[in-house]
Amino acid sequence: MRKQAATRQSDVLDVLHAQDKPMTAYAILDRMKEDEPHLAAPTVYRALAALTDQGRAHKLESIKAFVPCRCCHDASVPVLAICEDCGTVEEHDGVQLLKELSMISAKSQFTAARHIVEIHGQCRQCAR
Repeated sequence: MRKQAATRQSDVLDVLHAQDKPMTAYAILDRMKEDEPHLAAPTVYRALAALTDQGRAHKLESIKAFVPCRCCHDASVPVLAICEDCGTVEEHDGVQLLKELSMISAKSQFTAARHIVEIHGQCRQCAR
């Protein structure tokens, strides 16, 4: 029997929350196939698309991976600090950036669908 979309999204989110590093869609699929061997990639991709649309997960465009949302971004911008050494991602609230990003977009008459900022570097553990 097929699972409902909301249940499938919850399953994907559970896998993301169980990890401390970003996961690709195929890594998520591999983890879920341990319990559901016949699961197909489009199912995971649909769940990830819904989760990112809902703001419950973030897609890290630069590394083609996903992390669960750990902040509330109703009137904010998620700022994701990605450690290039160990791969951890820290999520920060970029509420101060929203006004500035909106002004930049407005200058070119660009309508932003969503905002997300990725910063690459070293976390404090790796910088030691």
